[in-house]
Amino acid sequence: MIDILLNKVTLADCLVELKKLPDNCVDSVVTDPPYGLQFMNKHWDYDVPKSEVWAQVLRVLKPGGYLLSFFGTRTYHRGVIQIEDAGFEIRDQLAWLYGSGFPKSHNLTGEHQGKGTALKPAQEPIVMARKAPEGTIAENVAKWGTGALNIDACRISDVEEQGRWPANVLHDGSQEVLAAFPEAPGQMATSRADGAPMENKIYGAMSYKAAPMEPREDSTQSAARFFYCAKASRQDRDEDLANLPVRTIARSGGAQGAEADGEDYEACQGIGLNKIIKAKNHHPTVKPTELMQYLCRLVTPPHGIVLDPYAGSGSTGKAALLECLSFIGFEREAEYIEIANARMKLVTGQPNLFSK
Repeated sequence: MIDILLNKVTLADCLVELKKLPDNCVDSVVTDPPYGLQFMNKHWDYDVPKSEVWAQVLRVLKPGGYLLSFFGTRTYHRGVIQIEDAGFEIRDQLAWLYGSGFPKSHNLTGEHQGKGTALKPAQEPIVMARKAPEGTIAENVAKWGTGALNIDACRISDVEEQGRWPANVLHDGSQEVLAAFPEAPGQMATSRADGAPMENKIYGAMSYKAAPMEPREDSTQSAARFFYCAKASRQDRDEDLANLPVRTIARSGGAQGAEADGEDYEACQGIGLNKIIKAKNHHPTVKPTELMQYLCRLVTPPHGIVLDPYAGSGSTGKAALLECLSFIGFEREAEYIEIANARMKLVTGQPNLFSK
């Protein structure tokens, strides 16, 4: 059963197909499910996944296996409760920070000028949940290969040879996000009064400055040295989709969002706070491949199987294959299947990919 599902997105209701899979057959779950926001009036985004879906995900996941799932900031609690009620342990919350979000605020005028109804969106939360391990973590890893995070494989490049310990903050590398992190003692420089060099296994090497609060010329010394990945570019979304038709889609962000995402806004028509773009990959919420690679790498043992029950246009699948992992994906909306499988075919067609 598993072999015929590997390394492609299958058109199916995930709840139906998950029930057909054997117990303890996948190593991790990385997914971007519906947020329950009715995004762009899409009917599939009417609600967050129910606990009965996550219960089946829990069953097919190996003991100690991790689930990473995006949710919206307004409905995160509803999504996570369903996961917890299904039997998962909630281990952490990751935050992907970005600078291109645009506030959809109702701004008041007249005597109430300067008041509004919304903050600028600048992050998406990701829940990290785990299936209970069997015995100790060491025993579980020895038996199933799951239960521990791949810390060294996800260390962040640094002046240190080993790199920084991966954090629960990810970002898009924009100046807006970088500027949000203070260059503070203990992050940027030594906190020792004598100015002696100091090493820290979590934050990395820290150089002494006489005035530690002054901005550093070298931006790599910023406290924002977390994993960074920009939002999905047009090239990332449309790569290897030459044979598919171009469609017009709406994406949030307006002209500012288009500029931040690297879009040619002169070729777009703005509608309110949204932007209308032309793309072959017309899924409205494509996650960047590099970000999904990092998440797959963090929670999946080498040569493991990644499951995505809400595969969309195949970003998780493409990312898993690029990490030399196997993949099982389900998607209920027929309009995205051809896109998803074309994106993965791009990877599987690369010579020597799986000989690493």
